[in-house]
Amino acid sequence: MIEPLHLEVELACPADHAFRVWTERFAQWWPRGHTMSGDPDAIVFEPWLGGRIYERAAGREIDWGEVTAWAPPRSFSYLWRLRRDRRDATEVTVTIVALDEGSSRLEIVHRGWERLGAGGPGWRDANANGWAGLLPHYIGALNQRERQP
Repeated sequence: MIEPLHLEVELACPADHAFRVWTERFAQWWPRGHTMSGDPDAIVFEPWLGGRIYERAAGREIDWGEVTAWAPPRSFSYLWRLRRDRRDATEVTVTIVALDEGSSRLEIVHRGWERLGAGGPGWRDANANGWAGLLPHYIGALNQRERQP
C-alpha cells in the first residue's frame, strides 16, 4: 500500500462557507493552469451524490471525477480520474470541521495510489505538489465575493 496524502489547513471562516466555496464556487478558485482548456469556468462540479466533475473543452466533456459520498456541510468524497480510466481513479475525501463560529479546519485525504501500479509513488508525489499549489487559490476564494453572471 502506498501511504495516502493527508493535508490539513485551518481556515478563517465558518465550515458551511468553506464547504460551499469548494462545492458551489469550484470554478472561481480552480487555477487556469490546472485545466485542459485554460478556462476555470469550463469546470463543472455537480454537488450531489453521483455528481460528475468535468470540464467542457473544445466542444466535448472531459471527465475528471465522480462524487461518491455527500454529507454537507461536513464532508464529501470523489473519485479523481483526470485522463484515466475509472478503475484507475484515486479517491479524495474532503472534511471540513467547525472549530468555532468563525473558523474551521480543512482535512483532505487523497488515497488509492496503488491502483496506478509502478507509477503510483510518482503520481502521489506529483499530487502532493499539486495540492500545495491549489490550496492557496481555495483559501483566497474564501474571502472573495461570489462572481456575478
